[in-house]
Amino acid sequence: MRTRRLRVFGLVMILMLLLAACGGGDGGGDSAEGGGDGGATEEAAGASEEDGGGEAAGGTVGVDAPGVQELKERGTILIGIKEDQPLFGVGGPGGVEGFDAEIAKLVVEGIFQDGDPDSHIEFQEAVSANREPFLQNEEVDMVIATYTMNEERDEVVDFAGPYYKTGQQLMVPEGNPEGIQSPEDLNTGDLTTCSVEGSTSLQNFQEAAPDADTITFDTYSKCAEAMNDGRVDATTTDGAILFGLVDEFGGFEVVGDEFSDEPYGIGVPEGATDLRLYLNERICQIQQSGEWDQAFEDTVGVVAETPEPPEIGSVLSYDQVFPEGSECPQASGSGGGSTESAS
Repeated sequence: MRTRRLRVFGLVMILMLLLAACGGGDGGGDSAEGGGDGGATEEAAGASEEDGGGEAAGGTVGVDAPGVQELKERGTILIGIKEDQPLFGVGGPGGVEGFDAEIAKLVVEGIFQDGDPDSHIEFQEAVSANREPFLQNEEVDMVIATYTMNEERDEVVDFAGPYYKTGQQLMVPEGNPEGIQSPEDLNTGDLTTCSVEGSTSLQNFQEAAPDADTITFDTYSKCAEAMNDGRVDATTTDGAILFGLVDEFGGFEVVGDEFSDEPYGIGVPEGATDLRLYLNERICQIQQSGEWDQAFEDTVGVVAETPEPPEIGSVLSYDQVFPEGSECPQASGSGGGSTESAS
């Protein structure tokens, strides 16, 4: 019995060795490679799920990236925008109109590509002071609201762009009775200057004229009303906004040279890399197609000459500015992953 069991055991071992030999050729190689690919696929899938709206996953870039497709599947994009900013964002019965509103429609159209961006946008009124909280609390997906890009804000939110650049100036009553030309003329404390709380304009002005008497409101239209009432002598913010107030209210003029650089970007929640990269790519596309020029000419262009669009990624430093494989000319030679220096 013992000898028979040994023979059976030996036959079983021989069969197992033969089967192993048959599987050790091409089939075994494919299996091993398949196992390797499967592991990589699982890791990539895991990274994609983990990233979500964060880091872009290789192979799914731009509008196809997970963080953008998530918005598309929802069907509606929530956008913070100012609704009292002549030429940029003015709310009315027909919705919000202005350059920022046009930029919003153009970037949303790039996601849905159905010719009806308005049906996919829900605007939320923003003021200067609540733009970061809007994004930090995820009340909106993006903010397009004359939103100056700077390093301080970049610590809590991320930016795409810039999509427009302007500079800070002063607005005074028509005829300029006080002869104001610069912040230094207001630094005596004898005249009152208006700006908006939570804005870079207020910060810039107070640095340039630390002894000036200032008053703040939550919107620039209230500054214009205060000037009409004689409560303030000047209003300061970005020149493009001031020209809009002149166009809207009348009785004012913009004076002096620009004394700051104000690059407008699209704010997104911190870490929303998929969305930020898509927005940079889309801004580039509308610059190249002429849609950016048309949007400007129809809005701010009523009172200002159409400028050259700014260079995307020229303001803040990010490890990656464009999606991998971007066709944007500004991304050539960088593979979409260039690091831009802050200005």
